[in-house]
Amino acid sequence: MKPAPFSYVRAESLDQVFDLLDEHGDEARILAGGQSLMATLNMRLSAPEVLIDINHLDELSHISTDGTTLHIGALARHSHVLASPEVQEVAPLIAKAMPHVAHQAIRNRGTFGGSVAFADPAAEMPAMCRAVGAKLILQGREGKRSVEANDFFHGLFETDMKPGEILVGADIPIISKGERTAFMELARRHGDYAIVGVGIQGRLEGDNFADMRLAFLGAGDRPILATTAAAALNGQPNTEETLKAAQEALDADLDPMSDLNGPPEMKMHLARVLTKRALAEFAA
Repeated sequence: MKPAPFSYVRAESLDQVFDLLDEHGDEARILAGGQSLMATLNMRLSAPEVLIDINHLDELSHISTDGTTLHIGALARHSHVLASPEVQEVAPLIAKAMPHVAHQAIRNRGTFGGSVAFADPAAEMPAMCRAVGAKLILQGREGKRSVEANDFFHGLFETDMKPGEILVGADIPIISKGERTAFMELARRHGDYAIVGVGIQGRLEGDNFADMRLAFLGAGDRPILATTAAAALNGQPNTEETLKAAQEALDADLDPMSDLNGPPEMKMHLARVLTKRALAEFAA
């Protein structure tokens, strides 16, 4: 299929972006990497009046750290995030998840911010933003505001972005000394959308789990932070009994939807299996 007709504007500044959003409102769409948007256009699931191309706003593509926080600009390509020494050093969970984002050609064009803003519950980066406690930076004509990743995702493809705002970056706390991470996902083929996946960040104090954060993709209508499962782990030793308790606690956290990959019951089973495997990798 081909998209419905639309106008195209290559924005030269953020002010121009906000002017166009004011003018066209809900009939405008932001074009960053386009790896999700173009598919919806071609299937006519989206039919905007105008596409606002922000790819030439270089100030939104930087990756930097100030010693306490890692900043990833919204236009940073997935491949650049994957190759960044700063990301690998201070946000290793992001680095571990990034190779699972689609395929190389898509990572070369797709953007970190585009994936987060699109809010696909089966995508890796939205869930990892919850796992690492990221703050998402939104900007409109009146200025910037920071939203915790935990508060950003409202439902299926729904976020906290207000009319006239765009996502300009993410601030990620640098991983603390002694913290560990693990990432696993199940997909029919590497690079396909995940059936279910989990990212873990936390620590082992002696043999006990502590400060655990488990974020799931493909397990609900949004990326899910499994707080009940984390509570079943925190302060407990790394034993079969503890792992079983965490697996059982997922019933209170996850609410997978039926899709082409299978029914919710299958996804819950896979989530439990994946959780045990990822925790074994985390503790190794």
